[in-house]
Amino acid sequence: MVWAVTHHDTLQSLLADPRVGKDARLWNTFREGRLPEGWPLLNFIAVPGMVTTDGADHRRLRGLVSQAFTPRRIAGLAPAIEARTIALLDEVAKLEGEFDLRRHFAYPLPMQVIGELLGLALEQQDELHELSDTMVSSSATPAAALAAQRDLNALLASVVAAKRAEPGDDLTTDLIAVREAGDRLSEAELVGTLLLMLVAGHETTLNLITNAVRALLAHPDQLRLVLDGEQPWSAVVEETLRHDSPVGQFPLRYASEDIAVGDVVIRRGEALLASYAAAGRDSGHHPDADRFDLTRQPAKHLSLGHGPHFCLGSGLARLEAETALRHLFTRFPGLARAQGRTDEPIASFVSNSVRTLWVTV
Repeated sequence: MVWAVTHHDTLQSLLADPRVGKDARLWNTFREGRLPEGWPLLNFIAVPGMVTTDGADHRRLRGLVSQAFTPRRIAGLAPAIEARTIALLDEVAKLEGEFDLRRHFAYPLPMQVIGELLGLALEQQDELHELSDTMVSSSATPAAALAAQRDLNALLASVVAAKRAEPGDDLTTDLIAVREAGDRLSEAELVGTLLLMLVAGHETTLNLITNAVRALLAHPDQLRLVLDGEQPWSAVVEETLRHDSPVGQFPLRYASEDIAVGDVVIRRGEALLASYAAAGRDSGHHPDADRFDLTRQPAKHLSLGHGPHFCLGSGLARLEAETALRHLFTRFPGLARAQGRTDEPIASFVSNSVRTLWVTV
């Protein structure tokens, strides 16, 4: 049994409930070996790392990774993010006619940032993105999903080996050093942590930038509010996170004991699916929830999580998105949707955005 949690208040409560865990061994279906071979979401629920652990193990892993995401370290990344954004827009300015903003701008910015943070070679980044796309796809065959998981884990293991042989000034090297200093960070946890940071570190921000641009171009009155200085770019980011969450839903959480939710009882060993996109459109919590409104005060949402597993990279994602949107619309105030193009949603259980965003400048 899997329960989809779609209402904001219920989801917020359950995300912080100590009776709800992330260890897949709490789930009857997983523990009893009843998942079908090649189940595409297996890597999400079983990969070793902080996203699949609870209690002391989770705090240990989170403490290690959090060193990369302190407010001071994120603030220190701001000049590099500004420079990358400007350089990418210089390349965009050379494009003629229609072009895919997602491919040429929304994707390379967060991929380059997380790539540098992890110490990934530039030539590895496109392959890693393609593999992570397949891993989160709902249209990939079980065989393709399994192959992508194997290739992604193998590639990240090779990154670890290369950094062990030749350390650098990056988070991968830092995590290796911590492990070899005697911390209980296993090799599998190390690769699993890099996998989480890679996928969450660029897919989420890629979708956030894409969804924000779509919303602003569809609501020129709201775009005018930020261009005229009446609303900050941070309001665009927060309202986009609520209105069109970059993560549709994220698998899975599990009840460690019976939990009463209204007149429903979630039984011990049953699974819960956090439906972030649905919670953002919950009219019981957000008045006129389907309206994209930058004046909404405050635009509270759960799109970056809540409770012990709140997104560690939330500050970095916000910084990247605000920087990207500010420079994009300042540089190209006449940015518009390309005529005759339709948006095709990404076929993904997790990722919530569109495959392409065709525009003209």
